[in-house]
Amino acid sequence: MSTQTEQEKVRGWLTGRLPGDWFEGDLELEIDRDEILIVGRIPAPEQNKDVSAAERSAAEDGRIKQFREDTRERRIEIARELEHATRRKVAWGLRCGETRTVFTSLSAPVMTRLRQPERQVLDTLVDAGVARSRSDALGWCVKLVAQHSETWLADLREAMTKVEEVRKAGPDNN
Repeated sequence: MSTQTEQEKVRGWLTGRLPGDWFEGDLELEIDRDEILIVGRIPAPEQNKDVSAAERSAAEDGRIKQFREDTRERRIEIARELEHATRRKVAWGLRCGETRTVFTSLSAPVMTRLRQPERQVLDTLVDAGVARSRSDALGWCVKLVAQHSETWLADLREAMTKVEEVRKAGPDNN
């Protein structure tokens, strides 16, 4: 979990470093212990209002692919600089119209010990074809919990930010 100050520093650095014509509006930033995810918004292709959802989605995917290819070298250069400064990997993503795509994202191993009932849950997901492996099943479970507990997780993150602020204001930091 990152602190508000880390978010502000990274956002400020990116504001100064990214080409001004790359993205519309504010960047989405997600920072954890291992990775910084940068998601920018690019203009959606102009289309008639009566195009199908499939055509609209395909056009947005094509625009994302084009942007990704056109900016690859510069994004790599910027990511390396930011990785050196923060000691975190950098991932990129784009929003185009209604489409959100994340690419170059880190997959970090997480060690855990599970008792038989928890392993049986994972094995059921694997046996049912929902997941390819226990690892994939565990990732699926985490996504499901995050999806259904977003409000609670947001409250918890906000509380953690407040704790960090109180720590910084403590007597040892003067």
